[in-house]
Amino acid sequence: MARGTDVERQVKVEELELLRRLNATLNTEQPVRSLELSKDEEKLLRGYALLSAKPVLVILNVGDDLEIGERLVEELQQRPDPLTGSALAIGGRLEMELSELDPAEAQEFMEAMGVQELSASRVIQASYRLLDLISFLTAGSDEVRAWTIHRGDTALEAAGAIHSDLARGFIRAEVVTYEDLVDAGSFPEARKRGKLRSEGKAYVVQDGDVINVLFNV
Repeated sequence: MARGTDVERQVKVEELELLRRLNATLNTEQPVRSLELSKDEEKLLRGYALLSAKPVLVILNVGDDLEIGERLVEELQQRPDPLTGSALAIGGRLEMELSELDPAEAQEFMEAMGVQELSASRVIQASYRLLDLISFLTAGSDEVRAWTIHRGDTALEAAGAIHSDLARGFIRAEVVTYEDLVDAGSFPEARKRGKLRSEGKAYVVQDGDVINVLFNV
């Protein structure tokens, strides 16, 4: 019998039932990531650091023929098993050659080869999507910086990602989208246009938000 308080015993019972589900799944040679787990269940498993619970990004180095690579990616994504969470194709040799050119020549070569963006950016974007991450920005007189948080995180959690003091003394967040700020040219102009708005703790941060946290500690 599990020892401890009623709450502790209940958690141990829930953990045991979850481990039984995992055992059954693994015995069918399916990874843990194939299970639909709640946030509470994911929290229970966090300490185990299970390898097959981690998401997978498959990167195919397909040489110069990117069309073949895209077909291979499509075939992978249509597989009935969940062994590959995400995949993309890159032309490693092509990009090595591009890296040796000056920027103007590289851009011209990319246009001739039909390459819209380099793989480093694509890999980062794919990784963010796979891990369900987004970025928000802070902009001051001396620094502009991007911060990484999980999709669905609130303004309070975003403040905590910057510094625990900002979360502890959170008053409100001034928020403007990246596009609106660039279009306005400055925070005062964005405020004048009605694009800079005040949000509370529960505001769900959007990818590309530029945030100024007002706090008092």
